[in-house]
Amino acid sequence: MTTVLEALKAAEQRLKEVPDPRLDAEWLFSEVLGVSRLEMLLDKRRELTEAEAAAFEALLARREAREPLQYILGTQSFMGFSMKTDSRALIPRNDTEALCEEALKYVRPGCRVLDLCTGSGALAAAIKKLCPGAEVVASDISEAALSLAKENAAALNADIRFMQGDLFSPVAGEKFDVIVSNPPYIPEGLRGCLQAEVEREPALALFAGDDGLDFYRRIAREAPAHLLPGGRLCIEIGDGQGDAVKALLYEEFTDIQVLNDLNGLPRVVSAAIKEEKRL
Repeated sequence: MTTVLEALKAAEQRLKEVPDPRLDAEWLFSEVLGVSRLEMLLDKRRELTEAEAAAFEALLARREAREPLQYILGTQSFMGFSMKTDSRALIPRNDTEALCEEALKYVRPGCRVLDLCTGSGALAAAIKKLCPGAEVVASDISEAALSLAKENAAALNADIRFMQGDLFSPVAGEKFDVIVSNPPYIPEGLRGCLQAEVEREPALALFAGDDGLDFYRRIAREAPAHLLPGGRLCIEIGDGQGDAVKALLYEEFTDIQVLNDLNGLPRVVSAAIKEEKRL
């Protein structure tokens, strides 16, 4: 019979091509055993049953094939909330919590908030849970992503209005106090060159033209018509895109800030609509 410790060591070797082989093996084992990682590690010398060994092998094979760990486990924590994850939408990242926190600075009870390109719905659900008095609308072009977002909202009992369509088209004529978005921003030329796990996520949520700025151009052009006086735009950016995105916003926005994530990397652009543009 194989012990937990022996199985973990063997799994670590099989997963040597993934970024965190030992940690991933531990998470998979915790899933199989139905216990926390700490509980599993405290009982490393216990022998596995045949059923446990078979279940672990099935999950391990998926991770070895570079399926994202979050898709295998089916959940990811975001802003302290458990979000369902699968291949219908981009995986919520800890980096995006910086975007959520920035948006929440401007959200008050009675505010109208739009989560553009909502994907899994993590941003919209977290904002609604952390400011229940806000009215939250979430849109995405992907029907599959919206189905997952609705499941996450239902699981958290978050009352969100979901709309399907291309960027602002589903909310034509509507205005908001805060618009938040984590749009696609990876240059098309990087397709096929990304980490294997990222390549398994929906391409629709990743790529944005030759320079990765296609969606920012549209948002800069279209967002002003959907912001109320004093309204705020908060958007996530990719590596090295801060100056380019700021330049796109200068004509219609003021108080343009580039903010770092927890790793100290530029991750969020936050800007206020110019008051004279709203008169």
